[in-house]
Amino acid sequence: MQEELILLKLGELVLKGLNRHTFEERLQNNIRRRLRPFGKFDVTSKQSTVYIAPLTPESDLDAAFEACKRIFGIVALSKAHPCAKDKDAITEAAKTYLHDQLSAAHTFKVESKRADKRFPMTSIQLSQWVGGELDDTFPNLTPDVHTPELTVHVEVREKAAYVHGNPEPGAGGLPVGVNGVGVSLLSGGIDSPVSSYMMAKRGLALDLVHFFSPPYTSDQAKEKVIELARLLTPYTGRVILHIVPFTEIQEEIRKNCPEDYFTLIMRRFMMRIAGRVGERIGAGCLVTGECLGQVASQTMEALGSTEDVCDLPVFRPLIGMDKEEIVAVSRRIGAFETSILPYEDCCTVFTPRHPKTHPKVEEVRAAESALAVTELVERALAGEEKLKLSW
Repeated sequence: MQEELILLKLGELVLKGLNRHTFEERLQNNIRRRLRPFGKFDVTSKQSTVYIAPLTPESDLDAAFEACKRIFGIVALSKAHPCAKDKDAITEAAKTYLHDQLSAAHTFKVESKRADKRFPMTSIQLSQWVGGELDDTFPNLTPDVHTPELTVHVEVREKAAYVHGNPEPGAGGLPVGVNGVGVSLLSGGIDSPVSSYMMAKRGLALDLVHFFSPPYTSDQAKEKVIELARLLTPYTGRVILHIVPFTEIQEEIRKNCPEDYFTLIMRRFMMRIAGRVGERIGAGCLVTGECLGQVASQTMEALGSTEDVCDLPVFRPLIGMDKEEIVAVSRRIGAFETSILPYEDCCTVFTPRHPKTHPKVEEVRAAESALAVTELVERALAGEEKLKLSW
């Protein structure tokens, strides 16, 4: 019998109805792709649990476990030891597999689940039996059924019984891809990587679009964004980063438009271009890192004026968050230190001294009417660079 494997507990997808198998199938495919760098694994699902078993001695179970922490659709995960479905075999497995944890803990309890109803003991009876044996074997332990330091989990399932300690939290959410494809606008700041992460957590597969303005922005700024995209891939899966030249558009805006409308018109072009990328890849939405009232271009009226040019719906997962909340997520996903590197992106180029904060859509349309909008968009897309990134 397998010495050790990984048990993954499914999140909210267990609440799905007739389409649940579609969600589970997508999750298993995501897991298999994510684990390929670490060896060969058997990935199966049964009774709201995914089982990951190494197929060769070279397969790195520790690396696979760490990778699974970032896969959306999983709410908790544990390394576990399988054993025969017998109370004495289960007790011995707990004593040996969890020996170090049992020796270090002061309080404990045993929590059993009997998915195989043919097992002759009830869950409570099994917990009492195993708990009594462990209490006799480890004099340092005191039973505590309310707030134990260590919970010994026993799961009696179809093929075997499984023993493990305290599970670790998973990434939660829904498997990437179950809710279609979106295009996320990725700058070099803190917000847009977080918004991309949050929409991937809701099952959205993403392409990323970044706007690059040489010589006003540096190659270091570009590399920073590429690194941010790489940092997202453990959560988003494989992505294509579309890097679009934006210098000509910004220079034309500066030459032909009123200064207080610079940022709004620039954002409208970004949304147009992202929308064109979305049409090309079959995306169903655009994603931005905008947060209501955070900067001048993120007032209610300003957001309305930029969304005016969009055919696709615009998702703004950060819209009601404050900066501290966004920074906390950025730190948690490992993007913060890269996001704060001091390389400016195109959003800081030609910033107006007194930006329009409460524009009327008709005024913004009039302000950009001096521009050859279609031609500028086409030339920007003609210079697009695509990078395929994966974990």
